[in-house]
Amino acid sequence: MIEAIENKYKLIENYRECFEKKEFLERVTDYFKSYDYIVGDYAYGKLRLKGFNKKSNQNLNKINDFTNIEKYIKENCAYGCKYFILEKII
Repeated sequence: MIEAIENKYKLIENYRECFEKKEFLERVTDYFKSYDYIVGDYAYGKLRLKGFNKKSNQNLNKINDFTNIEKYIKENCAYGCKYFILEKII
């Protein structure tokens, strides 16, 4: 369980064991508060974050639809990069 930006998250995927709680907490901002999922990936040694939503979230749009996470990782992340997925637990 990870607490950040007034939410609780559960680590649901940790590809290549890359999740570092301290680094995530330093990087995450209030911008991600409304997202149901946060994907973190490493590009050039730096952590990048992207938010995604469930279909039931009023802020859902085509770009942040959770069903597109695999596509996002394949098309927008470096091949074979380390990444993690956090799910918000309200």
